[in-house]
Amino acid sequence: MRVLFATDGSRSADRARDLLGRLPWPDGTRFCVVCALEPRGELFIAPWMMPAGEALDSVGSEYLRQADATLDDAVRILAGPGRAVEQITLRGRPASAIVEEARAWSADLLVLGNRGHGSIASMVLGSVSAEVVDHAPCPVLVVRGEAVDSIVFAEDGSPGAANAAHALRTWPVFRGLPVAVVSVAETALAPFAGIAAGLADEVMLSYAKDVETAREQTRALAARSADELRTAGLIAAPHLLEGDPAHEIVEFARARPGSLVAVGTRGHGGLTRLILGSVARNVLHHAPNSVLVVRESSETAAAEESRSTTTGTA
Repeated sequence: MRVLFATDGSRSADRARDLLGRLPWPDGTRFCVVCALEPRGELFIAPWMMPAGEALDSVGSEYLRQADATLDDAVRILAGPGRAVEQITLRGRPASAIVEEARAWSADLLVLGNRGHGSIASMVLGSVSAEVVDHAPCPVLVVRGEAVDSIVFAEDGSPGAANAAHALRTWPVFRGLPVAVVSVAETALAPFAGIAAGLADEVMLSYAKDVETAREQTRALAARSADELRTAGLIAAPHLLEGDPAHEIVEFARARPGSLVAVGTRGHGGLTRLILGSVARNVLHHAPNSVLVVRESSETAAAEESRSTTTGTA
């Protein structure tokens, strides 16, 4: 397995580093530890703040020294029997450089902390981290917790969820962890505005049937997914939830502080193909847990986009 770990020396990156060092990686795992440095001129907010000449070189040398120390610490913690660790200092915009290195290095997994550096950081996820998750060519693990003692798998029947399930079944690092397979039935009552009084009972009866159908289909999806995980040797149990998917998944995970949330996501077409779907994004931004984001394959996304285009123009 090839794991790329992006660090910036922050506290959240150190937490991710320490968790990686404790996880039971299989023999033969290769780590690539990277630290991305902005171009020297980007280290300063405005041109008039930039020191000139010798002073600028001194600042650049200090940032390079700090990056080397950060990488050395990560290599020391990740090194061990059956593991190979290399380190690289990247140059350029951090998010872009990290994504390109993950692609060039053929990473199976990209790991980073919760909050990266950037000109404008979001309240929950740092701007660099958010951009990396949006554009990474492989699954991304955003670390928030000190440990992982269980997994909450959000199963919605999508290709992204299928890929996440495949990772849970085949990555040895997850062996031995109990998996809660969570599927959410959306059962919100539609507004009655504009419905004639005499039709209200008929509408309610139809709604009740639809809700029960949604429950049964969602329950069956969770049970089937849990069965497949158990067949692969994992300890898995299905859970049926009702309501807004992102909210219910976040609250379920919140009650299990040591859990890792595994969520699949669907790419969109055209220029936004790589941007996360709304449920995955809301889970990523609001869950207090570590989150593993697994996107559907680019081939699947392209095929679905082609089908959608053909259907829309027919």
